Amino acid sequence: MKNYHSFNFLKKIYFVRTGGSSEELNAANLIAEEVKSLGGDAHLEGFDVDYSEIKTSKLIFDDKYEVECAGSGYSGSTKDEGVKGEVIYFASNDEEFKMVSFKDKIILLPTKRVPHKVYMKGLKDGALGFIVTTGDVYRNAKDVDLDPYLNREPEYKEGYIPTVMIRMRDAEKIIERGYKTANLTLISNDSKRESHDVVAEIKGSEYPDEIITFSAHYDSVAFSKGVFDNGTGVITLLQLFDYYKKNEPKRTLRFIWCGSEEMGLLGSKAYVNMHEDELDKIKLNINIDMVAATLGYDIACVTGENDIVNYIKFVSRELGFPIHVYQGVYSSDSTPFADKGIPAISFARLAKNGGATIHSHNDVIERLSEPNYIKTYSFIINLASRFINACYFPIEKKMPDNMKDEIDYYLLRKERPEKK
Repeated sequence: MKNYHSFNFLKKIYFVRTGGSSEELNAANLIAEEVKSLGGDAHLEGFDVDYSEIKTSKLIFDDKYEVECAGSGYSGSTKDEGVKGEVIYFASNDEEFKMVSFKDKIILLPTKRVPHKVYMKGLKDGALGFIVTTGDVYRNAKDVDLDPYLNREPEYKEGYIPTVMIRMRDAEKIIERGYKTANLTLISNDSKRESHDVVAEIKGSEYPDEIITFSAHYDSVAFSKGVFDNGTGVITLLQLFDYYKKNEPKRTLRFIWCGSEEMGLLGSKAYVNMHEDELDKIKLNINIDMVAATLGYDIACVTGENDIVNYIKFVSRELGFPIHVYQGVYSSDSTPFADKGIPAISFARLAKNGGATIHSHNDVIERLSEPNYIKTYSFIINLASRFINACYFPIEKKMPDNMKDEIDYYLLRKERPEKK
């Protein structure tokens, strides 16, 4: 039987595929076709996602200095003439948070997103707008993509504050030159589009009612072909599917290629909500988010009991595979499963500074290593098979209190206590 090399599939989805776009749907169909070529069957499950068409985004300082900007969707619209107010730079430390009023101000932030706590202060104080930043002061405009994220439901359900993004280098000029006022114009049309999860299954031979889910998102952000983030997760699931199709598992395996992860884990959230009646059968989620970096290091983040951390460490030492294992909440599709009380493990090979990058046009296939990829998925297969084929499932379906708290902080249901 000819060996399957899933790394080749990266070239098939080497295009921008934002959540809810026709390109994302094209990628979903390509994944389903690949599963079929491996002897399986995959289907698409649709769900609604936010979409904004930005009509106008404009930013002028002191009525004379215009800066290129991009508008954030679902942050509201100004009047045609925009809003004008005093511009302030806010570094968002705790002391400054208490001292500064946002009333009638336009706030310039050194962050790519408006932190939730800062957004809530803006609503309470009556801020006119936010300016967020991307890139760094060392890169020219052509090297920095203006790609503001859509505002997400935890923010816009509370109210709208018009938000635009500029480059960090322009922010530095604004502060250096001492501009006092900003005129911000943002006109957008908000609507919904359909995104999809791609789902395939291999039935267990001995314990078909015990399910282990494998997840990875297949969407990208704008400007990015998303080969590292997360084309590599896509192909890892394909490689796992091929392996277990040829090596019958004792427990049922469900493979979920999640759409619209970059928009707030929407695919995995939709999946657990649509499959509420099956969640009691799911014993474990294994999520893959970015592997194969040439310059990088492997990690496993466990949202579950610390016993799982210790077990992965034991297996890594037994097999001689160096990996950093820790307990925490990983910002990907494992979290909605963990939020439902399902223990979750996220695997990644994180890039070192100066190596592979994500969320930009620099996420390219040249920064990836197939030998590193093979090492990572081989370890995942070895570890997962111990769970899948165990005589008695070794992981207790329990979420410790410290992880419940961390999930609540991550999902903005609770505010993290201030450090004393």
